[in-house]
Amino acid sequence: MTGLALIQVAQRVDNLERATDFYSALLGASPLGRFDPPGLVFFDLDGVRLLLERGAPSAVLYLLVDDLESAIHRPGEIEVVSPAHLIFTHTTNALGPAGREEWHAFIRDPEGNIVGLVEYRNPSA
Repeated sequence: MTGLALIQVAQRVDNLERATDFYSALLGASPLGRFDPPGLVFFDLDGVRLLLERGAPSAVLYLLVDDLESAIHRPGEIEVVSPAHLIFTHTTNALGPAGREEWHAFIRDPEGNIVGLVEYRNPSA
């Protein structure tokens, strides 16, 4: 299909302040907008809006990071659900950059949602 593009992803939150603080630190960015009531906070993820919303269903977000270890070992409480591990080495550009390894780590946000962190690395020797 043509003409379709992902514009927004909603993530469930119970405590809007706590979630806003967490995602501000994780993303290294301030929210684009806040509307409370009804309890909505928006972030920009390279042209896709991340909506933190009371009452939204939980989603698994996968965020591209430059350095997995730095992302999961930043100051503050981050619960690591699964440490960094190799997922796949890309041989074509179909799902990622050809010739690069795709590494994932999973953390839990303070609202209980799982967040996947993804890094593309040069192949291990």
